[in-house]
Amino acid sequence: MKRRLHFRSVVSLANSQLSVKTAAIVLASSTLLSALLGIFRDRWLNSMYYDTYPAGLDAYTAAFTVPDFLFFLITSGALAVTFIPVFNQRLISGNKKSAWELSSSLINLLAIIALVASIFMMIFADPLIRYIVAPGLNESAMSLAINMMRVIAINPFLFSISTVLSSMQQAVKRFIFYAIAPALYNVGIIVGILSFTNGINIFGIQLFEGGIMGVAIGVVFGALLQLGASIAGLVGLGFDYEFKIHWKNQGFRSVLKMLPTRSIDQGIDYVTGIMNTNLASRMGEQSIRAFQQASSLRGMPVNLIGVAISTAFYPKLSEEAGKNDEESFRNTLRSALSSIIWISLPVSIVAFFIRGYVVFFIKNGGDAKIASVLGALVVAIFTQSLYHIVARGYYAKQQLRKPLIISIIAFVVQVVCALLFSFFNFGPEGLAHAMSISALFEVVVLLAIENRDMNHQLLNATFWKSMGKILLASIITGIVSYIITKLLPLRATDISFFAVFPKFCVIVGGSAIVYIITCLILGVEEVKPVVDKIAGALFKNVK
Repeated sequence: MKRRLHFRSVVSLANSQLSVKTAAIVLASSTLLSALLGIFRDRWLNSMYYDTYPAGLDAYTAAFTVPDFLFFLITSGALAVTFIPVFNQRLISGNKKSAWELSSSLINLLAIIALVASIFMMIFADPLIRYIVAPGLNESAMSLAINMMRVIAINPFLFSISTVLSSMQQAVKRFIFYAIAPALYNVGIIVGILSFTNGINIFGIQLFEGGIMGVAIGVVFGALLQLGASIAGLVGLGFDYEFKIHWKNQGFRSVLKMLPTRSIDQGIDYVTGIMNTNLASRMGEQSIRAFQQASSLRGMPVNLIGVAISTAFYPKLSEEAGKNDEESFRNTLRSALSSIIWISLPVSIVAFFIRGYVVFFIKNGGDAKIASVLGALVVAIFTQSLYHIVARGYYAKQQLRKPLIISIIAFVVQVVCALLFSFFNFGPEGLAHAMSISALFEVVVLLAIENRDMNHQLLNATFWKSMGKILLASIITGIVSYIITKLLPLRATDISFFAVFPKFCVIVGGSAIVYIITCLILGVEEVKPVVDKIAGALFKNVK
């Protein structure tokens, strides 16, 4: 009994509300943990199959495209940005009954839609892979991709439920279990790599022979773990779930009106993913995997910086928008923009110089193709980090049309560039250049329109002065990073993690120290809280 009470108290403590700064730290930390788990996941997987069975690894990568597309089209970020403002309005006004009806209705409706989509994928996996996703795969790899997609097809259903539950926690500023869930997803995949690839045997009965298909089973196991974490985050919230869809609930109707617009916006990103997989399948073995791995590495800093900070700021932006407090809203959005730029700009520049070192972490001995694609994606690291907060400025006000229109135009830009670069045989690097160009176009246009809508008071003179200082500090940091990489180059003998990791730490650590010192000299405001925290940690016992 005492153990049960102790466990419940720990869960209740984890479910306490967090401030914006604390939430940003928690989300960034959990994203870093998830990223590290992702690195170990990819490293083990690549070590097993990248050189020995590249067609199988391409098939595994291709199998994710349609399930991911349907999940993001139906739920994912679309739900978070449309649901939270409406849900918050109900809670602020004290109408919990309406809030619970809204949540229950969304869980039930999205679960039904996702389940139908999952069944659809299982039935039509063959033509989806064969004619749309990866027509360039050989017959053996294509058959494997089809079978894998049928296993992974259940994930949109599981993810849809966990995403609604996580969005509820995010809305009330509960971030612990929301933050833990993605890490558990990677844990499940790692279990699949280390255990399920050897086969599954229960009570002497061989249920599964093993091989790379075991990784697909691990993916489903990870989705179940993520759902469990999302359910744990509801403890103490008082959620009154009903197995019913309340069609007359006004909040539910409001979300349904906004959901298609944001869903299409989200879906566009994954249509380009399907296009990239299709084109890469025609570029020879390892091209699908190389592009996906570089894109995954690009996504780590984007999630760690852009998504984490934007997610932490979003409930506050939604509250200020709901109160029509324009000045506070503008100041909060500007603060979030500055914070993301201050971190993501130097990270993007340094990432270009250390891309070869980074690839060593996911593949022993590195890989020139992955490193080359990653180099072409560094612009996207900065612009996509920035995009998340720029877009949320509109979502908080429940204005979704402009981001959708701009996303459609950016999609056209990427398609044209990708086809053009493919025609001239740029390889997977061409696909990466197309992504960077599109991402840059999208964030510049969206930010310019947002600034105009705020009477040019968002990006004021003080903001641009600060950005100039950050840009100068980032350029100096990039030069230092380049010099250190020349002093500590990758060599043919560097074939293990432990040979490369010290060099990586010296380059990143040296660059970070130079950046912080330069920002202090230039008087960049964003660096002061960081220095204060470091000083407090180092000298807390010094009187």
